[in-house]
Amino acid sequence: MKTIVPGESCTCARDGNKAIHSNKAQCCPPPVTGSAEDTGSSCCVPESKKRVDIEFMFLDTSVCTRCRGTEASLEEAVAEVAGVLEAAGKEVVVRKIHVRSEEQARELGFVSSPTIRVNGRDIQPEVRESLCESCGDLCGEDVDCRVWVYQGQEYHVPPKALIIDAILREVYGIRAAAEVHGPSEIKALPDNLKRFFAARRKKET
Repeated sequence: MKTIVPGESCTCARDGNKAIHSNKAQCCPPPVTGSAEDTGSSCCVPESKKRVDIEFMFLDTSVCTRCRGTEASLEEAVAEVAGVLEAAGKEVVVRKIHVRSEEQARELGFVSSPTIRVNGRDIQPEVRESLCESCGDLCGEDVDCRVWVYQGQEYHVPPKALIIDAILREVYGIRAAAEVHGPSEIKALPDNLKRFFAARRKKET
């Protein structure tokens, strides 16, 4: 098993997602096909820490300025809050999920890009969006991306303080991680995401 040092990232051998660790953790080896260990569960499980699972879901980080900015803000927030959580015996693991299709978006309950969830809870449940020119350039159609609201102000990139507040509220102020379940699969995507995926497929072909 591979030991991860603070700030180092690894690729999960089981689900292929990236994870960034704030503390030392163990990365699971690939499961043996057909064995009892072959469950498809994520690796990067801490040795003795309680996990704080953060998911960053996005449509694009190569062109979309909002996705890129959100990724950077999240990384800064995690780096800043990691020391506090470490002292409390908690381990932060960030999974970055590139949503590539309508099917994947429905399975994830993904309704707006970008999205940040802490222990399965969207840090901004009320979805607000506005026209995103960079995503429009990417797919050739008008596409809206998420607008973040913090202390009465709207931002195209979430302020670091918004993310830190959300993490600390989830960890200390609401309920235990074991009681939190991720969003259920949705039957239909918002028209905005349907338009994005359709336009990108058309452009790629």
